[in-house]
Amino acid sequence: MHKRTNRSVLQRLRPEFRGLLVVAVAAVLLCAVLALMGTDHRATTSAAPANVTTPDVTSAVDVAAPEVSAAGASTTTVAGAAGEQGLQDADGVEPGTAGDCTITVRTARQGDAGDSVTCIQQALIGQGLLSGSATGTFDGDTAAAVKKLQGSDPNMFVDGVVGRETAIKLGVWPDEESLVARTPAPAKGTRDPTGHVLSPVASTGASAPPLPENSGSGRRLVYSRTGQRLWAVDSDGTILRSWLVSGSKYNNEQPGVHKVYSKSPQSTAWNGKAILPMMVRWQKTSIGAIGFHGIPIHVADGTPYQTDAELGTRLSGGCQRQDNLDAKFVWDWASVGTTVVVV
Repeated sequence: MHKRTNRSVLQRLRPEFRGLLVVAVAAVLLCAVLALMGTDHRATTSAAPANVTTPDVTSAVDVAAPEVSAAGASTTTVAGAAGEQGLQDADGVEPGTAGDCTITVRTARQGDAGDSVTCIQQALIGQGLLSGSATGTFDGDTAAAVKKLQGSDPNMFVDGVVGRETAIKLGVWPDEESLVARTPAPAKGTRDPTGHVLSPVASTGASAPPLPENSGSGRRLVYSRTGQRLWAVDSDGTILRSWLVSGSKYNNEQPGVHKVYSKSPQSTAWNGKAILPMMVRWQKTSIGAIGFHGIPIHVADGTPYQTDAELGTRLSGGCQRQDNLDAKFVWDWASVGTTVVVV
Protein backbone atom coordinates (compact mmCIF):
# COMPACT_ATOMS: atom_id res chain seq x y z
CA MET A 1 0.00 0.00 0.00
CA HIS A 2 1.17 3.49 -0.87
CA LYS A 3 1.57 6.03 1.85
CA ARG A 4 -0.31 9.37 1.51
CA THR A 5 1.84 12.43 1.22
CA ASN A 6 1.34 16.16 1.50
CA ARG A 7 3.98 17.04 -1.12
CA SER A 8 2.90 19.66 -3.65
CA VAL A 9 2.41 18.87 -7.31
CA LEU A 10 5.71 20.63 -8.04
CA GLN A 11 7.52 18.46 -5.53
CA ARG A 12 6.00 15.27 -6.97
CA LEU A 13 7.32 16.09 -10.49
CA ARG A 14 10.57 14.57 -11.58
CA PRO A 15 13.53 16.96 -11.05
CA GLU A 16 14.11 17.63 -14.77
CA PHE A 17 10.42 18.60 -15.30
CA ARG A 18 10.40 20.85 -12.24
CA GLY A 19 13.25 22.91 -13.77
CA LEU A 20 11.40 23.33 -17.06
CA LEU A 21 8.25 24.45 -15.29
CA VAL A 22 10.13 27.08 -13.25
CA VAL A 23 11.74 28.50 -16.42
CA ALA A 24 8.37 28.69 -18.19
CA VAL A 25 6.71 30.55 -15.32
CA ALA A 26 9.63 33.01 -15.12
CA ALA A 27 9.39 33.71 -18.87
CA VAL A 28 5.68 34.48 -18.63
CA LEU A 29 6.25 36.90 -15.76
CA LEU A 30 9.12 38.65 -17.63
CA CYS A 31 7.02 39.17 -20.76
CA ALA A 32 4.26 40.72 -18.67
CA VAL A 33 6.68 43.18 -17.06
CA LEU A 34 8.20 44.19 -20.43
CA ALA A 35 4.77 44.75 -21.90
CA LEU A 36 3.88 47.13 -19.09
CA MET A 37 7.17 49.00 -19.50
CA GLY A 38 6.68 49.30 -23.26
CA THR A 39 3.23 50.79 -22.82
CA ASP A 40 4.56 53.46 -20.47
CA HIS A 41 7.45 54.31 -22.84
CA ARG A 42 5.15 54.79 -25.80
CA ALA A 43 2.92 57.05 -23.79
CA THR A 44 5.80 59.35 -22.83
CA THR A 45 7.10 59.73 -26.39
CA SER A 46 3.84 60.46 -28.17
CA ALA A 47 3.34 63.67 -30.19
CA ALA A 48 3.29 66.86 -28.17
CA PRO A 49 0.03 68.79 -27.84
CA ALA A 50 -0.64 71.40 -30.52
CA ASN A 51 0.16 74.27 -28.15
CA VAL A 52 3.57 72.88 -27.16
CA THR A 53 6.64 73.59 -29.32
CA THR A 54 9.21 70.81 -29.46
CA PRO A 55 12.75 71.31 -30.76
CA ASP A 56 13.29 70.18 -34.36
CA VAL A 57 16.90 69.08 -34.51
CA THR A 58 16.85 68.80 -38.32
CA SER A 59 15.34 72.17 -39.21
CA ALA A 60 18.63 74.08 -39.11
CA VAL A 61 20.21 71.60 -41.49
CA ASP A 62 17.25 71.57 -43.88
CA VAL A 63 17.00 75.35 -44.32
CA ALA A 64 17.40 76.16 -48.00
CA ALA A 65 19.70 78.91 -49.24
CA PRO A 66 18.04 82.16 -50.41
CA GLU A 67 17.20 82.29 -54.10
CA VAL A 68 17.90 85.66 -55.68
CA SER A 69 15.19 86.80 -58.06
CA ALA A 70 15.63 89.02 -61.09
CA ALA A 71 14.94 92.10 -58.99
CA GLY A 72 17.49 91.06 -56.39
CA ALA A 73 14.97 90.21 -53.64
CA SER A 74 15.61 87.02 -51.71
CA THR A 75 13.20 84.34 -50.56
CA THR A 76 13.90 81.49 -48.21
CA THR A 77 12.15 78.13 -48.36
CA VAL A 78 12.09 76.26 -45.08
CA ALA A 79 12.11 72.47 -44.94
CA GLY A 80 11.92 70.67 -41.66
CA ALA A 81 8.90 70.38 -39.38
CA ALA A 82 5.98 68.48 -40.86
CA GLY A 83 3.43 70.72 -42.52
CA GLU A 84 5.88 73.62 -42.92
CA GLN A 85 7.50 72.75 -46.25
CA GLY A 86 7.15 75.56 -48.79
CA LEU A 87 6.69 78.37 -46.29
CA GLN A 88 8.55 81.57 -47.10
CA ASP A 89 10.39 83.64 -44.54
CA ALA A 90 8.72 87.03 -44.90
CA ASP A 91 11.76 89.24 -44.20
CA GLY A 92 14.27 87.21 -46.21
CA VAL A 93 16.29 86.09 -43.16
CA GLU A 94 16.88 82.39 -42.75
CA PRO A 95 15.42 80.82 -39.61
CA GLY A 96 18.12 79.95 -37.11
CA THR A 97 20.57 82.63 -38.25
CA ALA A 98 21.48 85.94 -36.70
CA GLY A 99 18.14 87.60 -37.38
CA ASP A 100 18.64 91.13 -38.67
CA CYS A 101 22.40 90.90 -38.15
CA THR A 102 24.36 91.49 -41.37
CA ILE A 103 28.06 91.73 -42.04
CA THR A 104 29.65 95.06 -42.93
CA VAL A 105 32.74 93.65 -44.69
CA ARG A 106 32.98 92.10 -48.14
CA THR A 107 34.99 89.11 -46.89
CA ALA A 108 35.96 87.51 -43.60
CA ARG A 109 38.62 84.84 -43.07
CA GLN A 110 40.66 83.14 -40.37
CA GLY A 111 42.47 85.71 -38.24
CA ASP A 112 39.81 88.42 -38.66
CA ALA A 113 37.87 89.77 -35.70
CA GLY A 114 34.97 92.09 -35.01
CA ASP A 115 31.21 92.42 -35.19
CA SER A 116 30.97 90.87 -38.66
CA VAL A 117 32.75 87.75 -37.42
CA THR A 118 30.37 87.59 -34.45
CA CYS A 119 27.46 87.78 -36.86
CA ILE A 120 28.89 84.96 -38.97
CA GLN A 121 29.48 82.78 -35.91
CA GLN A 122 25.93 83.34 -34.66
CA ALA A 123 24.60 82.20 -38.04
CA LEU A 124 26.85 79.13 -38.05
CA ILE A 125 25.73 78.25 -34.52
CA GLY A 126 22.10 78.71 -35.52
CA GLN A 127 22.53 76.27 -38.40
CA GLY A 128 24.19 73.69 -36.16
CA LEU A 129 27.58 74.02 -37.85
CA LEU A 130 29.51 75.56 -34.95
CA SER A 131 29.32 74.74 -31.25
CA GLY A 132 29.85 77.05 -28.29
CA SER A 133 29.23 80.79 -28.32
CA ALA A 134 30.24 83.56 -30.71
CA THR A 135 33.62 85.04 -29.77
CA GLY A 136 34.09 87.59 -32.54
CA THR A 137 37.39 85.95 -33.57
CA PHE A 138 37.55 83.96 -36.81
CA ASP A 139 39.44 80.92 -35.52
CA GLY A 140 40.13 77.45 -36.89
CA ASP A 141 36.80 76.05 -35.69
CA THR A 142 34.96 78.86 -37.48
CA ALA A 143 36.88 78.21 -40.69
CA ALA A 144 36.09 74.49 -40.45
CA ALA A 145 32.39 75.26 -39.95
CA VAL A 146 32.41 77.55 -43.00
CA LYS A 147 34.05 74.83 -45.10
CA LYS A 148 31.40 72.37 -43.97
CA LEU A 149 28.69 74.78 -45.10
CA GLN A 150 30.40 75.38 -48.44
CA GLY A 151 30.94 71.66 -48.96
CA SER A 152 27.19 71.06 -48.73
CA ASP A 153 26.65 73.02 -51.97
CA PRO A 154 28.35 71.70 -55.14
CA ASN A 155 28.25 75.20 -56.66
CA MET A 156 30.34 76.82 -53.92
CA PHE A 157 34.09 77.14 -53.51
CA VAL A 158 35.31 75.37 -50.38
CA ASP A 159 37.94 77.75 -49.01
CA GLY A 160 36.74 78.63 -45.50
CA VAL A 161 36.40 82.30 -46.48
CA VAL A 162 33.07 84.08 -46.07
CA GLY A 163 32.38 86.12 -49.18
CA ARG A 164 29.13 87.16 -50.78
CA GLU A 165 27.84 83.70 -51.75
CA THR A 166 28.66 82.14 -48.38
CA ALA A 167 27.20 85.10 -46.50
CA ILE A 168 23.99 84.83 -48.55
CA LYS A 169 23.76 81.13 -47.66
CA LEU A 170 24.17 82.09 -43.99
CA GLY A 171 21.57 84.87 -44.29
CA VAL A 172 23.98 87.62 -43.16
CA TRP A 173 24.65 89.43 -46.44
CA PRO A 174 23.15 92.96 -46.54
CA ASP A 175 20.24 93.83 -48.79
CA GLU A 176 21.95 94.67 -52.09
CA GLU A 177 18.93 96.19 -53.78
CA SER A 178 18.87 99.01 -51.22
CA LEU A 179 22.36 100.01 -52.42
CA VAL A 180 21.41 100.15 -56.11
CA ALA A 181 20.34 103.55 -57.43
CA ARG A 182 17.85 103.20 -60.27
CA THR A 183 17.12 106.19 -62.49
CA PRO A 184 14.08 106.78 -64.72
CA ALA A 185 14.48 105.49 -68.26
CA PRO A 186 15.41 108.35 -70.62
CA ALA A 187 13.26 109.21 -73.59
CA LYS A 188 14.02 106.90 -76.49
CA GLY A 189 16.85 108.26 -78.61
CA THR A 190 18.29 110.54 -75.90
CA ARG A 191 22.04 111.00 -76.35
CA ASP A 192 24.91 111.75 -74.00
CA PRO A 193 27.44 114.56 -74.69
CA THR A 194 29.52 112.19 -76.85
CA GLY A 195 26.55 111.53 -79.14
CA HIS A 196 25.92 107.96 -77.98
CA VAL A 197 22.31 106.88 -77.43
CA LEU A 198 21.40 106.20 -73.79
CA SER A 199 20.14 102.77 -72.81
CA PRO A 200 17.01 102.30 -70.66
CA VAL A 201 19.25 102.00 -67.55
CA ALA A 202 21.55 104.94 -68.37
CA SER A 203 21.54 108.62 -67.44
CA THR A 204 23.75 111.61 -68.10
CA GLY A 205 24.82 114.90 -66.52
CA ALA A 206 22.75 116.10 -63.58
CA SER A 207 20.34 113.19 -63.88
CA ALA A 208 23.12 110.71 -63.10
CA PRO A 209 23.72 109.52 -59.51
CA PRO A 210 26.72 111.17 -57.81
CA LEU A 211 30.12 109.55 -57.99
CA PRO A 212 31.24 107.38 -55.05
CA GLU A 213 33.73 108.85 -52.61
CA ASN A 214 37.43 108.25 -53.26
CA SER A 215 36.82 107.32 -56.89
CA GLY A 216 39.81 109.08 -58.37
CA SER A 217 40.16 112.03 -60.73
CA GLY A 218 40.68 112.75 -64.40
CA ARG A 219 39.29 110.88 -67.39
CA ARG A 220 38.21 107.46 -66.15
CA LEU A 221 35.62 104.76 -65.75
CA VAL A 222 34.38 104.26 -62.18
CA TYR A 223 32.80 100.96 -61.17
CA SER A 224 30.88 100.60 -57.91
CA ARG A 225 30.58 96.94 -56.89
CA THR A 226 27.96 97.60 -54.22
CA GLY A 227 25.92 99.90 -56.47
CA GLN A 228 26.36 97.74 -59.60
CA ARG A 229 26.92 100.93 -61.58
CA LEU A 230 29.44 102.44 -63.96
CA TRP A 231 30.30 106.09 -64.58
CA ALA A 232 32.23 107.57 -67.50
CA VAL A 233 33.93 110.74 -66.31
CA ASP A 234 35.59 113.31 -68.57
CA SER A 235 38.94 114.91 -67.81
CA ASP A 236 37.22 117.99 -66.33
CA GLY A 237 35.10 115.88 -63.93
CA THR A 238 31.91 115.95 -66.01
CA ILE A 239 29.80 112.79 -65.72
CA LEU A 240 29.27 111.92 -69.36
CA ARG A 241 27.18 108.88 -68.66
CA SER A 242 26.21 106.48 -65.86
CA TRP A 243 24.49 103.10 -66.15
CA LEU A 244 23.64 99.87 -64.34
CA VAL A 245 25.58 96.66 -64.89
CA SER A 246 25.45 93.07 -63.72
CA GLY A 247 28.76 92.34 -62.05
CA SER A 248 30.31 89.30 -60.44
CA LYS A 249 28.59 87.10 -57.87
CA TYR A 250 32.00 86.29 -56.44
CA ASN A 251 34.79 88.17 -54.74
CA ASN A 252 37.04 88.36 -57.81
CA GLU A 253 36.62 92.03 -58.82
CA GLN A 254 39.65 93.66 -57.24
CA PRO A 255 39.21 97.20 -55.89
CA GLY A 256 41.74 99.85 -56.82
CA VAL A 257 43.03 101.57 -59.93
CA HIS A 258 43.34 99.52 -63.13
CA LYS A 259 43.91 100.17 -66.82
CA VAL A 260 42.14 98.89 -69.90
CA TYR A 261 44.75 96.58 -71.42
CA SER A 262 42.99 94.93 -74.41
CA LYS A 263 39.77 94.90 -76.40
CA SER A 264 37.97 92.40 -78.64
CA PRO A 265 34.88 92.98 -80.81
CA GLN A 266 33.73 89.53 -79.70
CA SER A 267 35.12 87.07 -77.21
CA THR A 268 34.20 83.74 -75.64
CA ALA A 269 33.77 82.98 -71.95
CA TRP A 270 36.39 80.83 -70.22
CA ASN A 271 34.04 77.84 -70.22
CA GLY A 272 33.19 78.19 -73.90
CA LYS A 273 29.46 78.53 -73.22
CA ALA A 274 28.96 82.26 -73.85
CA ILE A 275 29.74 84.82 -76.54
CA LEU A 276 30.82 88.16 -75.06
CA PRO A 277 30.28 91.11 -77.42
CA MET A 278 32.46 94.26 -77.27
CA MET A 279 34.85 92.98 -74.58
CA VAL A 280 36.95 95.66 -72.84
CA ARG A 281 39.41 93.99 -70.42
CA TRP A 282 40.80 95.60 -67.28
CA GLN A 283 41.80 92.74 -64.94
CA LYS A 284 43.55 89.39 -65.38
CA THR A 285 42.69 86.26 -63.37
CA SER A 286 43.94 82.67 -63.31
CA ILE A 287 41.09 81.46 -65.55
CA GLY A 288 40.64 84.46 -67.82
CA ALA A 289 40.08 88.19 -68.09
CA ILE A 290 37.56 90.40 -66.35
CA GLY A 291 36.11 93.25 -68.33
CA PHE A 292 33.10 95.23 -69.50
CA HIS A 293 31.02 93.71 -72.29
CA GLY A 294 27.52 93.51 -73.74
CA ILE A 295 24.83 91.05 -72.71
CA PRO A 296 26.34 87.57 -73.22
CA ILE A 297 24.77 85.15 -75.67
CA HIS A 298 24.39 81.39 -75.17
CA VAL A 299 26.59 79.56 -77.66
CA ALA A 300 24.15 76.63 -77.70
CA ASP A 301 21.02 78.45 -78.87
CA GLY A 302 21.84 82.13 -79.43
CA THR A 303 19.63 83.42 -76.63
CA PRO A 304 20.74 86.21 -74.25
CA TYR A 305 21.79 85.33 -70.71
CA GLN A 306 19.65 88.08 -69.16
CA THR A 307 17.40 91.05 -69.78
CA ASP A 308 17.89 94.78 -69.23
CA ALA A 309 15.48 94.55 -66.28
CA GLU A 310 18.00 92.33 -64.48
CA LEU A 311 20.84 94.84 -64.76
CA GLY A 312 21.75 96.10 -61.29
CA THR A 313 21.81 92.51 -59.98
CA ARG A 314 25.00 90.46 -59.62
CA LEU A 315 24.73 87.65 -62.13
CA SER A 316 28.10 87.07 -63.78
CA GLY A 317 31.13 84.96 -62.92
CA GLY A 318 33.50 87.93 -63.04
CA CYS A 319 32.81 90.44 -65.82
CA GLN A 320 30.42 93.38 -65.86
CA ARG A 321 27.53 92.85 -68.25
CA GLN A 322 25.99 95.92 -69.87
CA ASP A 323 23.09 96.84 -72.09
CA ASN A 324 24.51 96.71 -75.61
CA LEU A 325 24.05 100.48 -76.06
CA ASP A 326 26.22 101.07 -72.98
CA ALA A 327 28.70 98.44 -74.18
CA LYS A 328 28.96 100.29 -77.50
CA PHE A 329 29.72 103.53 -75.64
CA VAL A 330 32.50 101.88 -73.59
CA TRP A 331 33.91 100.22 -76.69
CA ASP A 332 34.16 103.58 -78.47
CA TRP A 333 35.20 105.74 -75.48
CA ALA A 334 37.62 103.56 -73.50
CA SER A 335 40.80 103.05 -75.44
CA VAL A 336 43.64 100.85 -74.21
CA GLY A 337 45.24 102.64 -71.27
CA THR A 338 41.98 104.21 -69.97
CA THR A 339 41.88 104.33 -66.16
CA VAL A 340 39.35 102.09 -64.41
CA VAL A 341 38.66 102.79 -60.73
CA VAL A 342 36.93 99.97 -58.82
CA VAL A 343 35.36 100.78 -55.46
